Parts: sequence; structure tokens; C-alpha cells
Amino acid sequence: MHNRIATYRTDRALSRRALAEAVGVNIQTIGYIERGDYAPSLELALRIAAFFTVSVHALFSLEPFTPLGA
Repeated sequence: MHNRIATYRTDRALSRRALAEAVGVNIQTIGYIERGDYAPSLELALRIAAFFTVSVHALFSLEPFTPLGA
């Protein structure tokens, strides 16, 4: 699974720890998700999307994302 969490997080100058605390998970979980080593549950994906006020589709994809500026 591909994701843009790191992009959204860094655009807001947000640490992994701050995001983890905001969505109620361990900091390592955010790192695993960002690297694609772990696919979040639907509930967690929805909590992350709600935190960034974007759709789940804006954050997660089964196919690689095209660069945001393209």
C-alpha cells in the first residue's frame, strides 16, 4: 500500500510523534505506515485522514501516487 502521510505531515511541520499522539497510536506505527511496512486498519486510516481533513483516497492507494506537482 502506498501513502502520502509523510508529505502531509512534513507540509505541516508535524513530527511523527505528534501525529501518533493525535491519532492514538505508537510513534513506530506511523513510521511503519509511512515506509509501507504496515497497512493500517480502516479505522486508523480514517482517523489519519480526518486529522489531515482529507479523504482516505488522498492519503492511501494500492498504486504508486504521481507527484503532487505533476
